[in-house]
Amino acid sequence: MNTIGKLFRLTTFGESHGKAIGGIIDGCPAGLFVDTEAIEQELLRRRPGQSSYTSPRQESDMVQFVSGLFRGRTTGAPIAFIIDNKDVRSADYDNLSTIFRPGHADYTYFHKYGIRDPRGGGRSSARETAIRVVAGAVAKQLLAPLGIRCTAYTSQIGSVRLPQEKAKNYSLEEVESSPIRCPAPDVSRQMGAVIETAKDESDSVGGIVDCHISGVPAGWGEPLYGKLHAALGAAMLSINAAKGFEIGDGFALASMRGSEANDQMVGGEEGGVSFLSNHSGGISGGISTGQDIHFRIAFKPTPTIGREQHTVNQQGESILLSAKGRHDPCVVPRAVPVVEAMAWLTLADAYLASGLSRSQ
Repeated sequence: MNTIGKLFRLTTFGESHGKAIGGIIDGCPAGLFVDTEAIEQELLRRRPGQSSYTSPRQESDMVQFVSGLFRGRTTGAPIAFIIDNKDVRSADYDNLSTIFRPGHADYTYFHKYGIRDPRGGGRSSARETAIRVVAGAVAKQLLAPLGIRCTAYTSQIGSVRLPQEKAKNYSLEEVESSPIRCPAPDVSRQMGAVIETAKDESDSVGGIVDCHISGVPAGWGEPLYGKLHAALGAAMLSINAAKGFEIGDGFALASMRGSEANDQMVGGEEGGVSFLSNHSGGISGGISTGQDIHFRIAFKPTPTIGREQHTVNQQGESILLSAKGRHDPCVVPRAVPVVEAMAWLTLADAYLASGLSRSQ
């Protein structure tokens, strides 16, 4: 439950307000040069305190590698790393030690384990996603030389959506030009207004992240119980606040006919194949087709809000709770690099399983 991947594996540890968080990457091939500056840049994209749309918590998120690297290259041994928690305010949660916050994992963790860490959500906190970003950055450096590219972006906040004709494969620069990580400036401003309104009203708002992957060759993924889109779905739904996943045209396929939904093929030069559409999102039968992979993840509104809500304590007594603390009014902008990280981790695992890494 704390490990993802079969061949390229990440195990994470630590809590939101503990001494540190960290991870262990196992299965990374030896000889890979790890660019630690590139990893720091990925962490900067996820860290809090970026803008008025994110939590004001200040964490430098400096990663320390403690094993698995020698002179900057992987040795094949487990890669262990830690990130210290600096801006900790555990006292903010003293009054919540026996209260179950609506929308949080407090109630379910307590009933599963009989004990919970109330400080910032403990293990269930999105603070843990910083570890995923580090590991995803390592996986990215493993796969990028193959010509694979993965970019996620905000496509919806509340009811404000990026028009379908604008949903495409954007560059990182286009995405990062917006504090919302929506690459269309006019839509980004509308989304920002929605977040600000929710924040002013002591409320929160959800949204959708699109992810576009290019360069994955045909043949990655396993049939039946190891399908590539199932692995991507499991990875994305493991992210805090993720509540929905669809690949390609997703639920829209349910209203199509087969003549519309099928991705027809034509022959190309030198025996190549071209597809006339990509309704399947680049995966068919659980295996990559060689087309671009496109999927979407829906995120619920941040559960911690300043408005009074009905809840109970551990004694079953009904109370009204008005939560306080440093929280994102919308998780979506900071979820974008996490989505990318989980995609890279999933692809690295599929790459090693494909056997291509052993033949190159």
